[in-house]
Amino acid sequence: MEDNKQALHRMKELVETLREASKVYYAQDQEIMSNFEYDKLYDELVALEKETGMVLTGSPTITVGYEAVDELPKEAHETPMLSLGKTKDREELKSWLGDKEGLLSWKLDGLTIVMTYQNGALLKAVTRGNGEVGEVITNNAKVFKNIPLRIKHQGELILRGEAVITYDDFEKINSNIEDVDAKYKNPRNLCSGSVRQLNNQITAERNVRFFAFSLVKADGVDFENSREKQFEFLVNQGFDVVEYMKVNAENIVTAVEAYEQRIQTFDVPSDGLVLIYNDIEYGRSLGRTAKFPRDSIAFKWADEIKETILKEIEWSPSRTGLINPVAIFDPIELEGTTVSRASVHNISILKALKLGIGDKITVYKANMIIPQIAENLTASDNIEIPQVCPVCGGVAEVRAVNEVQSLYCTNPECDAKKIKSFTLFVSRDAMSIDGLSEATLEKFIAKGFIHQYQDIFHLDRYQSEIENMEGFGKRSYKKLIDGVEKSRNVELPKLIYSLGIANIGLANAKVICKYYKYDIDAMRRATAEELSEIDGIGEVIGKAFEDYFANEGNNINFDNLLQEVHIIKEEIDESEQILDGFTFVVTGSLEHFGSRNELKDLIEKKGGKVSGSVSSKTACLINNDNTSNSSKNKKAKELNVPILTEEQFIEKYLQEKLS
Repeated sequence: MEDNKQALHRMKELVETLREASKVYYAQDQEIMSNFEYDKLYDELVALEKETGMVLTGSPTITVGYEAVDELPKEAHETPMLSLGKTKDREELKSWLGDKEGLLSWKLDGLTIVMTYQNGALLKAVTRGNGEVGEVITNNAKVFKNIPLRIKHQGELILRGEAVITYDDFEKINSNIEDVDAKYKNPRNLCSGSVRQLNNQITAERNVRFFAFSLVKADGVDFENSREKQFEFLVNQGFDVVEYMKVNAENIVTAVEAYEQRIQTFDVPSDGLVLIYNDIEYGRSLGRTAKFPRDSIAFKWADEIKETILKEIEWSPSRTGLINPVAIFDPIELEGTTVSRASVHNISILKALKLGIGDKITVYKANMIIPQIAENLTASDNIEIPQVCPVCGGVAEVRAVNEVQSLYCTNPECDAKKIKSFTLFVSRDAMSIDGLSEATLEKFIAKGFIHQYQDIFHLDRYQSEIENMEGFGKRSYKKLIDGVEKSRNVELPKLIYSLGIANIGLANAKVICKYYKYDIDAMRRATAEELSEIDGIGEVIGKAFEDYFANEGNNINFDNLLQEVHIIKEEIDESEQILDGFTFVVTGSLEHFGSRNELKDLIEKKGGKVSGSVSSKTACLINNDNTSNSSKNKKAKELNVPILTEEQFIEKYLQEKLS
């Protein structure tokens, strides 16, 4: 077994060294080793893979292709994945263990995954989901940074583990995102989104790691009734297992203290520890409750709680009409970060805490992440509930829903309720304004900076206020204003799409603009009957378009908006409209185009249309993998719609050859 560990260690070294050499050679046109040395190390790796029967993730001897899917399929687990009972008491943990021997390990804070191997190869990977049904993420698991793609064991092997992103990688990813509101809140959220991507190239770029914490099944292997033997077996197969210590009643409290010292600098997110009996059969004999297994228990760290002084309650309106109370207090250090605000959630909680300005309160971070008020030590109960909305000045009233009291704005035209329309307006396919996330828009609307679309182009009036807002500064402000100024030059279809007219997507906006030869006045006078005659528009879309411009308020706002922008006139060469009358659907990963949008733009510039679904009117489905079982491929085959690769599409419809 020791020889196998040494072989695995050497294989990991070789994979990392060869990957780095290839990256420098192909991406930077430099060499860090000779071809002779590379071939020598490569051959050594091949020999070790043959000897151990294992192939590690990222090995240059095997290539895992990137793949995009339309959706993640669901799959039921063979046995339910239960939660663990919890305690924060060290003595209770000791009492639970009794005279038995246990394994104490990190409780990692990521996304639980079930891995299944057959005949030595990864067969499938499924997320925990709701414990009963999870999502199949096999292609994404294949690009995790540290799982073996092939293992020595040939029987069926099923194991559970945690997919995580380290704090170091989390900080690196966030450091490349300038917009504060677009940054990821914590490694767990980033990991969850990374694991469940539809395109596994994104997963690969996030450095997701997998740590096994439980062996479910391994055909034909005797583990001598020992959990520790199971861990040793998994290590021998090439898996990284969660770090653990063997404990008993005498040393468990000391072991917990050792973990507690390490959590301060531990690079892998953890929200506690897990204790499980080493005796497998004894653990199984205990059975389970309706919610928890009885063979293991979780230990949660006691929350760090600090005192501070409540300075004010900020009332924050949302798109649902809710006006949420947010506590603003003197800054304190919690779990390594400075916090100065915490959501109070609703009026019921505000009243239960008896909050008052100047009160001494205690604050903690729920799950070491989200600031919450623990207790009010003064309880002066002097907060006045607003009677008007801070955004629109409309009447605000307290309503009880399921016995929970919350404050609502009653004005249906409240600007805060229009957040979705503003979010669409600044989105990439519309005005494409960098630095204006939905969260930032909510803050600006709540402060009265934005009422109509045109107000976005005058945010420079609030430079001082924006620079001093939490999460902002001079750099973020400059990026925001630069993005606003850049967006003033806009194509007419994007401007029309940005208005949020019901049923008018960017593709429809392009069709309408093209039909009316980019004449804004002619478009505004268009009738539903006239519009419905345009191929692909129809009565419903035509009526929505006519109704929008029949509204005087909409026309006034549009006129004001036109004063702020410059319409980029797209010159159309009729001789280039060779795809006029054809509709295409694009799916899967591309090789000759940087993205699907790039191919889509080319098709539309040539006069064609791109649809999101296959129909009898589809000229062809563009997909480099015609053997895929995706829903689009199946539909195309049912309707006898040709499935063409990029190269076939270009040769047939653009009459060009790829070199």
